[in-house]
Amino acid sequence: MTEQPTKDQDQAAWLTPGVASVGAASFFSDAGHEMATSLLPGFVTGVLGGGASALAAIDGVADALTGLSKLAGGPLAADPKRRGWLARSGYLGTALATAGIGLTVAVSQVAILRAIAWVSRGLRSPARDMVLTDLTDKGSVGRAFGLERAGDNLGAILGPLLASALVGVFGVRWTIMLALIPGALAAIAISVAVSEARATFTTGTAKARLSLNLHELRREGIWRTLAPVSFFELGNLANTLLILRATDLLIGSGWHSAAAASAAILAYAGHNGVAVGSALLAGQLIDRRNPRAAFALGGACFVAAYLTFAFGTGLAAVIVGFVLAGAGIGLAETAESSLVALSVSAENRSHAFGLLGLVQSIGDLGATVVAGLLWTLISPQVAFGYASAWMLLSLLSGRLLATRPH
Repeated sequence: MTEQPTKDQDQAAWLTPGVASVGAASFFSDAGHEMATSLLPGFVTGVLGGGASALAAIDGVADALTGLSKLAGGPLAADPKRRGWLARSGYLGTALATAGIGLTVAVSQVAILRAIAWVSRGLRSPARDMVLTDLTDKGSVGRAFGLERAGDNLGAILGPLLASALVGVFGVRWTIMLALIPGALAAIAISVAVSEARATFTTGTAKARLSLNLHELRREGIWRTLAPVSFFELGNLANTLLILRATDLLIGSGWHSAAAASAAILAYAGHNGVAVGSALLAGQLIDRRNPRAAFALGGACFVAAYLTFAFGTGLAAVIVGFVLAGAGIGLAETAESSLVALSVSAENRSHAFGLLGLVQSIGDLGATVVAGLLWTLISPQVAFGYASAWMLLSLLSGRLLATRPH
């Protein structure tokens, strides 16, 4: 991380081609894999003849591998020379494996390629975050990570829209294979960022040992930083549950099931649009105040969103719930990455990014599994109340968050 410039210099210089390229990489990559993801249920069940259990197993294993690979990617990204290669190959590996799904003829082949894609995605994440940190100073970390998160959420809007437009022309297989194009553009974009970062590498050493550095991270207070984050992630439900709840609310208000499903998906697209704006706003808030303020605001948005989904009715509840959830995720995700960048020393920062990724993956999986059981066994109100309790706990414990400069 470079030295902090004056305020005037900061306002003019934080958005370098490298920082913009990291945001572009997240945008193109997410657009590519969301193209394939939106078609995956129909491809697995309709084309390959698999069942819902097979689809759930594919994504469940892939998500678990993502968390583990993020943890492994932390030590690997500690070496500046290895960092650039890891970021580039991770984006390219995700693109190739995702597009390769269109060539498969068996569910097992889909599972293998999906796992490769998600492992590549996990391994590259700490490297990408370290490259972005190398390109910024302490006064612009929030805006840089806000731009990256905004790019990711914008890609999540474009990907399904592209899939919807292309599948009628090229068919399912070719549309999945065409996901290679935005994926390749992501690899090119991150290469631009890596080239710029080479001149500013200040974190890690070429002889960095492959260790999780848990002892050093503990001495730096990483658990104080990650405790509120863990609470947040344990309440961070999968978006599929939000879409399902929105559909049920609309059907309960008299909507036809097909119209309700369509409206819920459109509302979810709006959720991603709100997340783009809130991520950019979070960056401004972080740089002007601190990550704790943005994190707390994100948690508060989720508490309100989940209570709306639990007890609201009709279209108004769906819209308000998705707007609040979109604002919450943009604020919180930007704050989480900024917290690590600002609260951990340069020598241990990549390891902390890897640990953050593991916490996020495990927490999200646990949140969705438990909430799904509560929904099935008791009621959706109890499920969303459970998630709200974790979000409230993250909000109350946010004072534990520390951002000591290094």
